[in-house]
Amino acid sequence: MNNLYKVLTTQEWELANSKGFIITELDNKDGFVHLSTSKQLASTLSLYFSKFEEVILIQLSYEQIKSDLKLELVDPSSKRSGSFYHLYGDLNIKHACKVWNLNRGAFALPEEVLLQAELPEKLIGKSIGV
Repeated sequence: MNNLYKVLTTQEWELANSKGFIITELDNKDGFVHLSTSKQLASTLSLYFSKFEEVILIQLSYEQIKSDLKLELVDPSSKRSGSFYHLYGDLNIKHACKVWNLNRGAFALPEEVLLQAELPEKLIGKSIGV
């Protein structure tokens, strides 16, 4: 099941394509790559990308990144709650199995992503051995 995502600005995506791997200023600062599940995407977009007219949504190949993934609780000082997947290692653009350009309009998510948000949380945890 490919249900982990990375949101990038168009500038970050252009840089990733030229370098071959994805890293953002925040990821670099925190020491890991921030990822979202389909259930977390709407909040991620609203909280961190509201000032952008267009962003890039990348669906990642779980099989290619699973060995470097950790499910971790959010920092207690964060507005968010729950656990998030963090990738400790390089996120190569080859790990992207799908890429979408999302335009403002409340960032209309692709239908297949919205449908994944309805899946029980247990399926996500089982699919990556949590």
